[in-house]
Amino acid sequence: MAEPEWTSIFRMKTMDLQHSWRLQFDEHIIPDTPIYGWEQYIRNTCAWFKCTKCGRGWPSNRVMVLFNMCLTDGEGVVKVRAFRQNCKMCSEAPMEKPSITSDNIDILLENLVKKIRIKCYKENLGEGHKPFVSLEVNSPHEPAHCEACIGGYCTRN
Repeated sequence: MAEPEWTSIFRMKTMDLQHSWRLQFDEHIIPDTPIYGWEQYIRNTCAWFKCTKCGRGWPSNRVMVLFNMCLTDGEGVVKVRAFRQNCKMCSEAPMEKPSITSDNIDILLENLVKKIRIKCYKENLGEGHKPFVSLEVNSPHEPAHCEACIGGYCTRN
């Protein structure tokens, strides 16, 4: 994940909020277990993956992104974790981070800011969300190679 791009887009999207917000990348947050006082938001998106072992690349339209958010003492923090996948062709392939397009990062963060306004500022904005731009994928999602599936989290929409 290109963290500077995420941070830059997030900064632009949160400029109109009452408080300052910052984004933190945290590979240790787990779905359905936010720290007391934190709110959770989960979205699926699509991304490309590239195996660092063999160089093979593949697209996926089932990439889970977890956000935990908290507003305290006039500052907001969002922790983000994009779940990884590994190569089905390599034995003992490492889990690879997703490469999410700028358009889909923008959509994810737009939906996130809407959720911040609902959960942290108690605004009534409805429950809809903007859908991600999908990729052409020629094979089904492979749970045995998905970090979120392996952890038992990938059944979410």
